[in-house]
Amino acid sequence: MSDFLLPDLGEGIVECEVVAWHVQEGDEIAEDQPVVEVSTDKAVMEITAPEAGRLVRRYSQLGEIARVHSPLFAYLTHAGDAEDVAVETATTRASDETSMASSSPVAQAATAMSSSDTGRRRIPASPAVRRRVRELGVSLEEIPGSGKDGRVLKEDVLAFRQQQHQEWRPEPAAISDPQTTTATDSASCGERVEPLRGVRAVMARRMSEAASTIPHFAYGDEFDVTELLALRERLKGDFEARGERLTLMPLLMKALALAVAEFPLLNCRLGAAADAIHYQAACHIGMAVDSASGLLVPNVKHVERLSLREVAAEVERLTRAARDGRVEPSDLKGGTISISNIGVLGGTYAMPIINAPEVAIVALGRVQRLPRFAVDGSVVSRAIMTVTWSGDHRVLDGGTMARFCNRWKGYLEAPETMLADLR
Repeated sequence: MSDFLLPDLGEGIVECEVVAWHVQEGDEIAEDQPVVEVSTDKAVMEITAPEAGRLVRRYSQLGEIARVHSPLFAYLTHAGDAEDVAVETATTRASDETSMASSSPVAQAATAMSSSDTGRRRIPASPAVRRRVRELGVSLEEIPGSGKDGRVLKEDVLAFRQQQHQEWRPEPAAISDPQTTTATDSASCGERVEPLRGVRAVMARRMSEAASTIPHFAYGDEFDVTELLALRERLKGDFEARGERLTLMPLLMKALALAVAEFPLLNCRLGAAADAIHYQAACHIGMAVDSASGLLVPNVKHVERLSLREVAAEVERLTRAARDGRVEPSDLKGGTISISNIGVLGGTYAMPIINAPEVAIVALGRVQRLPRFAVDGSVVSRAIMTVTWSGDHRVLDGGTMARFCNRWKGYLEAPETMLADLR
């Protein structure tokens, strides 16, 4: 019998959470077959079998934390004696059930859910959705799935949770002496404690570090995106005919990459000792995605040399991957500037925190139809979008940010001017 040690999952990652097991104890496994899914502080990853054999023991249950270079599962590389394997598996399960009694409520619920899946059809759901279900302390079978083949979607979990709140009604309060009220009364209010793990944990750490170590300054403006929206409408038909989708984001990214090329200070890194500026050649533009497991900021690589169609395809891929909790670690590294589109949620202004080690981040407000004066003094309806920048004042100053933002604004307000500089 061999132990499979959890391999190095990336720079600085020392532990991960087990979010899904694809193989039961005692099952045969093929080489490179997906065995388990784990969630790090950056993304969800699939661990495959190193060679063919039989899985004998799972050292970590759903919701538990596994450490790098520690045993994750045990397997036999040959069939062996079936009876010995069965005895060993039974012993292992009995031991796991005993230890589970002293584990956390979240781990108990997760393990119970895993056991209930044995011998049943596996309900399709992404790792992020399964995590949300475990956080609610319910079983996946309790939530009706609206996706293909009964797949449980994020929306199904949110609807189920809302229904739970609507169905819950507090009991009428009994008249009692206030002095007899005990501390346990607060437990009936539905309060719960949830450990900060995974993406939310790393976001909390990184945002705290960025806010406390980077001197932020803000800069805001309004963009008239009437012509940009008209251009998108003209291009949409061609994209849809190819089965593709064009949002405003690819157009914003292409224009931003052109502006960055003219202002290389926006594409730099400050050295660890803050004594040198490192300029980057490639422009990798990030976009904040509100996923089920927390805020992720994947970036589109080499926006400066991709076509609009290629940027749109990458935006679609990364958005889908982030919402499913399956972003590759490489998609989260090396960003130039991050874009936070709060406008899709109805927001107008925001003060974003810089995604270190980047030196700037921009928040986009919702597009509004507002009255503006034309050249002849008449009032016209225009599509206005607010933008709010946060810059690292150790590297950038207000003048540089204003000139850079004006260049980006020029491209977006008159999108045909991008043709002269596109490569």
